[in-house]
Amino acid sequence: MVVAASALTTPRTGTAAGVPFLALPPAVATTAPAPLVLGLHAFEPPRSESALAGTLPMAALPAWRVHLGLPQFGARLPDGGVPEINRRGEHDYLVELFGPIVEGAAAELHGVVTALRSALPIADTPVGLVGVGAGATAVLLALAERRLPVGAAAVINPIIDPTLLMAARERRTGTPYRWNPRSQNTRGRMDMSARTAEIVRDGTPLLVVSGGEDDVCPPDHGRAFHAALAARAPGNIGGRADDHALRHIVVPDLAHSIGPEPGLEPGPLTPAGVLTDRALTEWFHRRLPLPPQVRQDPAG
Repeated sequence: MVVAASALTTPRTGTAAGVPFLALPPAVATTAPAPLVLGLHAFEPPRSESALAGTLPMAALPAWRVHLGLPQFGARLPDGGVPEINRRGEHDYLVELFGPIVEGAAAELHGVVTALRSALPIADTPVGLVGVGAGATAVLLALAERRLPVGAAAVINPIIDPTLLMAARERRTGTPYRWNPRSQNTRGRMDMSARTAEIVRDGTPLLVVSGGEDDVCPPDHGRAFHAALAARAPGNIGGRADDHALRHIVVPDLAHSIGPEPGLEPGPLTPAGVLTDRALTEWFHRRLPLPPQVRQDPAG
C-alpha cells in the first residue's frame, strides 16, 4: 500500500490492493481502532473517490470513511483513456462497461479491506458499505454474493434492473439497445430485483435512498424493491421488515446525478445532498458496531 499522509487527523490518499482511495478519518479523535465505511462512486457525478468524499462526507461519523475509485475510472483508465471508455459504451454499454465495472468493484472489496487494515487503525468488525448509482449496484451485488462481512449498507439511486438503465440510455441517445444472449446473461447477474432473497438473507441493515427526481430508477421502483426485500427479510411480519434492518426513503429534488459535471471533484453542496448525507450518517451511526470510546450522538 502507498499512503500520502501519516497523521491520523488528515485525509489520506493511496492505493489498497491496487484500488485508489481517499480516506477520511473518524470525527472523534482517538488512537483506538474505529469502524470502516467503504464508499463506491457512480458513473455520473460523483464519478471519482474525491467527488464522492465531498458529496457525502458523513463528517460526524466516528468511523473511517474510505472512498474507492471504480475499475476503469481515474488512475485506472484503460489504454486509450476516455475515448476508449466511450467506445466501449457505444459498442455495448451493458456488456462491456456497466457489467464488468460493477462486478469488478464488488470483487475488489475483500482485498481492499485486508490491505486497509494493515495500514489504518480499523476495528475488526463488519464494515459499512455505501454506493451511488453503479456503485450502489456493486454494493447490492457484494451483499448478494457475501463478498465480505458487512455490518450495515446504504445505496443511493441504485441501478436495480439494467433494463431501466438501458431504457434511460435509449431516451438520451435515441438509439434502441439490441439485446442478445450476452446482454441477457449480464442482466441476469445484475438484476437486483431478482436477487432480493440473497441480499437480505443475512439480515444486514440496508437503507435504500431514492431521488425524487431520479429519471433512471424513479422512486416507485425503489419502493417496489424495498417491498420485495421486506417480503424476504428474516423476521418479516406480514411482508414488512423492521425499519432498523431495512428502510426506504425518498429525498425530494435529488436527481440521478447528485453533483455537477464533470463530477471529478466535489461540487457545491445542495439541500438534497445535505439531506442524503444526514440520512447516511444517522443510519451508519445507529447500525454499525461502534466502540464505546468513539460512540456519540451524530447530532451532538
